[in-house]
Amino acid sequence: MFDEIRDTLRQFSSRLDPDERRRMGSGMREAMVHAKLAIQDMRTTLATTESRLKTEQAELDTVRRRQGLAAQIDDAETVAIAERFAAQHAERVVMLESKRMVQQQELELAEREYDAMSADLKRVVSGFAPDPSSPEAAAAREVDALLSDDPAAAGVDLPPPPASRRSRADREADAEARLAALKRQLGK
Repeated sequence: MFDEIRDTLRQFSSRLDPDERRRMGSGMREAMVHAKLAIQDMRTTLATTESRLKTEQAELDTVRRRQGLAAQIDDAETVAIAERFAAQHAERVVMLESKRMVQQQELELAEREYDAMSADLKRVVSGFAPDPSSPEAAAAREVDALLSDDPAAAGVDLPPPPASRRSRADREADAEARLAALKRQLGK
């Protein structure tokens, strides 16, 4: 999720010049603030989903209660309508439960990545640089190539952006597609 910030941290850690480290440190702290704000947004979105889930569960319970009352008085038309609405609410509950699970996992992942980046930033600010042959140094070279005018000329073969760099709409569309596939599998 925060690959760009982590790559910048690695680039930052490969340079030990104290003046440059201080200058870039403020930018990295700002990036960490933006990452923290993104995590707060994820928490807010998760809370909204949980609220919608509670509302749908309450609606489902209400419809089922009404269905039972209609069945007790032999009102077939009301029972049929209640069955239709119960199916709709049950489907929404399943979808929201899946969505909540995905959002919880995404939040946990982002929090772990933020903690790791924070530890990396502390290490870098203290002046420790990685071994030039380490993966961190290679990542720093890749970032340097990205920042150059022509990354291809620098000899860096860039992979496609990871799923974590996709837009929120793309991730939500993917989640919806997966949910639809799961519903087909379950026969709903």
